[in-house]
Amino acid sequence: MVQFGTVPVGGTGSSSVVVSNTATDGSNITVSRINVTGSSFRLSTAPSLPAVVAPGHHLTLGINFSPRSNGSVNGIVSIMSDASDEVLPVVLTGNGNAGNISVSPAVMNFGSVGVGGTAVVNGTLTAANTSMTVSTVDQTGEGYTLSGINFPVTLAAGQSVPFTVTFTPQAAGTSAGSLAFVSDGSNSATASLTGSGVVQSGTGTHSVALSWNASSTPVAGYNVYRSLQSGGPYAKLTGPLPSTSYADSNVQSGSTYYYVATSVTNNSEESGYSNQTAATIP
Repeated sequence: MVQFGTVPVGGTGSSSVVVSNTATDGSNITVSRINVTGSSFRLSTAPSLPAVVAPGHHLTLGINFSPRSNGSVNGIVSIMSDASDEVLPVVLTGNGNAGNISVSPAVMNFGSVGVGGTAVVNGTLTAANTSMTVSTVDQTGEGYTLSGINFPVTLAAGQSVPFTVTFTPQAAGTSAGSLAFVSDGSNSATASLTGSGVVQSGTGTHSVALSWNASSTPVAGYNVYRSLQSGGPYAKLTGPLPSTSYADSNVQSGSTYYYVATSVTNNSEESGYSNQTAATIP
């Protein structure tokens, strides 16, 4: 038996079969034919036939495994000769791995957003160990808009693409949703969406004034992020801003908000989060 192990769909694994003449009477063996069954297996190297193998000598057959789909695959290479065992079958086994995709973050929490306001969460879609094509996304939930990614999109092994989800509630209440990215891999990647629309009494009565130190290097501006949980995940509120201050008036009495800021260069490269600050609305 020749075992190829796991090979990505679209890739190729190689192995070999050695045919030896172990006759003790000094007679040659003539290999007249070689057949390979199993659509994912093929001979890569083989001698011209008929091939004569002298006692104590051998010939080597190269075999490639190129899986076309996910899952285990079997085949047989049959070696026909004038030896006592006229047909020598060798079992071939391998496993095709169509790979998978993952989405991060798996839970996108937009927190409480004033009706008509917006909150943004950035995500990343990543291919694992083989190239794959993401054909579409099945989206549910009211008030959510996906942007920054066009379908179909083909990802190389290990490649990531960014995307953005914007939550714009049109009514008060909790809105649950999901994104299911459909691919030709072995899975679909799913992210859950959660956020709440709130109607604030006395809109504009409360606001959170934020300010931060300017970057020591030239930047195009600053982004401001907010979360209802200390440490995030954070949703983008605005940016890039040219100034080092921002007033968040889209807040709800009795809630505590956690803020961070980032700087953005002229090449759209974003820094890591700043230190977190918190504000509790009376």
